[in-house]
Amino acid sequence: MKEVKSASTETGSNINLPEQGSVAEAIMFKKIQQRFPQQFEHVFPDKLAPRAVVIIPSLTMDPEILSKITGVNHYEERLLCMLMLLRMPRTHVIYVTSETIDPVIIDYYLHMLPGITGYHALRRLTLLSCHDSSSKPLIQKILERPRLVQRIRDFIPPDHEAHMSCFNVTEQERSLAVQLQIPIYGCDPDLYELGSKSNGRKIFRECDLPVAPGYEDLYTESDIISALVKLKESNPVLRKAVVKMNDGFSGDGNAIFNYKGSEQAGDLAPWIKENLRDKLKMVAPDLSYTMFLQKYQSMGGIVEEFLEGDHIESPSVQCRVTPMGKCEIISTHDQELGGESGQVYIGAHFPANPGYAVELAKMGKKVAEALKKKGVLGRFAVDFISVKEKQGWKHFPIEINLRKGGTTHPFLMLQFLTDGAYDEEQGLYYTSKGHLIRYYFCSDNLKSEKYIGLTPHDLIDIAMVNDLHFDGTSQEGVMFHLIGALSEYGKLGVVCIGSTPQRAREFYAKIVTVLEKEC
Repeated sequence: MKEVKSASTETGSNINLPEQGSVAEAIMFKKIQQRFPQQFEHVFPDKLAPRAVVIIPSLTMDPEILSKITGVNHYEERLLCMLMLLRMPRTHVIYVTSETIDPVIIDYYLHMLPGITGYHALRRLTLLSCHDSSSKPLIQKILERPRLVQRIRDFIPPDHEAHMSCFNVTEQERSLAVQLQIPIYGCDPDLYELGSKSNGRKIFRECDLPVAPGYEDLYTESDIISALVKLKESNPVLRKAVVKMNDGFSGDGNAIFNYKGSEQAGDLAPWIKENLRDKLKMVAPDLSYTMFLQKYQSMGGIVEEFLEGDHIESPSVQCRVTPMGKCEIISTHDQELGGESGQVYIGAHFPANPGYAVELAKMGKKVAEALKKKGVLGRFAVDFISVKEKQGWKHFPIEINLRKGGTTHPFLMLQFLTDGAYDEEQGLYYTSKGHLIRYYFCSDNLKSEKYIGLTPHDLIDIAMVNDLHFDGTSQEGVMFHLIGALSEYGKLGVVCIGSTPQRAREFYAKIVTVLEKEC
């Protein structure tokens, strides 16, 4: 067996590490993970405990799907909200990215730290870069650089408990955890398939939740055609169906099939087979029909009804299973989906509609309990399609995102800034001051060609001059993210926190107005 040397373990001695991707490596990872509950129980609650957090914000997914996302490398900046962990004066943070982050962006986050000077925080912050702008997942770049792995290891203080925090956890993140000999606050990659679109439908049925009509565990073009035929035959008025890869991201693994014209067909199956290429609209730009089918065949997928109605929402519930086995509802959101297909994540309102936020939390908790029994650890989200009917709202869970997601970093930022918590029984968020309720609107997709050329320095100057910042006194205001994507792509992320939903939207409108004026 091929082995590499590790610099140290808990006892400080060298050990031999198993080959990457081997069964022996998976066994060693499970042993490392067994240490985590004790760390969680004793270190996490103590704000003065010496600890180190290694943040790996890698979007470890299919590289060709990721390459379709505008400014994908800058999505690694979304977890910069976790620099707020430095508000704990004995915490060290090691943050690894594909490319070097501009120091002005780091300063922007650090100036929000309550009770901590920038100098003190910087002494405990290590920023490491792969200096690699390719579209390969960050974790792959790290593992290809053993000297960088050694540097990460060397920057973990020997007397500090340490763990990794990742966007999602695959076999590659597991390999890095074994090389560093530290646990991950996330799901074992052996359970990764539980988050596929196909397995999501099965788990929802286990939980006795309503599932959109459809079919899972599909792989071939023939499978897709057969499912489309069955859906239309069981619901003759169906206008559209959605075809989803098992492991897509932000809707970019989806395609919409339109049945328009099938009414004149004598036999449905031949008509769908003949028209599939023309009638199947890919969500991801520049993803060809042939490439879509190749990806679909390799990872599998589902076909289900495209749910429609006079009033439809796309809420989500964020959950967490702690190392102690507790299931928590972290937040609820109403997502804004856009793009030509209405399948692309644009932004979200927090909390979700008060008319159904509490009900959604209960449904999310059922899924969390089911996943806990299967061994899941860490954060994940359950996405829904909610249709308003005469009798009230009907909620269809549509997928499980067994990872952090687009609603993770805005909520983390709110929580770090206000030190509050979401009350799942009321569907409201209360700050640490107890009586203050806060809302936000967030987006990863504020973009315009006019913004291209604005540097991070320009944005910070514009924000300061126009009073676009978070006010710790009123606990309202604006925080930016994806700042590094602005100059090249004209793309920016924002979190707008207000005392009412309307106030949060007013902050967003002000940002747009100011940027239009400044450009």
